[in-house]
Amino acid sequence: MIIGKSKKEIEKMRAAGQLAGQVLATLRTMVQPGVPTIEIDIAAEKMIRDAGALPTFKGYNGFPYSICASVNEQVVHGFPSSYKLREGDIFSIDCGATLEGFVGDTATTVPVGIIDERVDLLLRVTEKALERAIHIAREGTRLGDICAEIDDEARRNRFSVVREFVGHGVGRKLHEEPQIPNYGKRGSGPRLKAGMTLAIEPMINMGTAAVRLLEDGWTVRTADGLPSAHFEHTVLITKGDPEILTWRGKTQLK
Repeated sequence: MIIGKSKKEIEKMRAAGQLAGQVLATLRTMVQPGVPTIEIDIAAEKMIRDAGALPTFKGYNGFPYSICASVNEQVVHGFPSSYKLREGDIFSIDCGATLEGFVGDTATTVPVGIIDERVDLLLRVTEKALERAIHIAREGTRLGDICAEIDDEARRNRFSVVREFVGHGVGRKLHEEPQIPNYGKRGSGPRLKAGMTLAIEPMINMGTAAVRLLEDGWTVRTADGLPSAHFEHTVLITKGDPEILTWRGKTQLK
């Protein structure tokens, strides 16, 4: 069942989303050549706890860190580590904050210095796919339409969407109904209703859609070793324009 939120619950979702967005905006500024990814995780946990919240991911089904830190060909769920970011890398940060029992969930992929032109296009296309999906995420839209928007943007640029991992409803729990694949059939699926809160998150690969799970049991990487990008916002469905609860401000969006 897709869980709608009351006005009071929406206010709490706004607060959690704002916190997650603010934390992610700060983490973006830390992404520089030579920075170990574990330092970014430590900073994220401190900011979240200092705000009176909990890092949603830490301990979730045994996940040991506060952020997912995925570099280059890693798609999602990467472990922060002593790895030092290098010029030309791309770094995906997925961040969740639980404040007063509600979750804000957001992600972005950040270039480390100057990156390859085709990789830069991958980032821009993935963010554009998210923007297209959010634009039509309003009451009455079929869920399949949102999914198809993402896949269409990827295919138009000869990229591939990851099929094994999906967006999701979010609220008191990190993962609620519905599942939101990054591909789908227009006109299919449930109609969205005001009060729903969705984490829409395109994961798009430069090469094939195939992925594999690493031995740590969490990190997902592309099967062909080519880069992958990941962008995510928590979105409130309304009777009018959608509200991005994890909005980071114009300076954080291309």
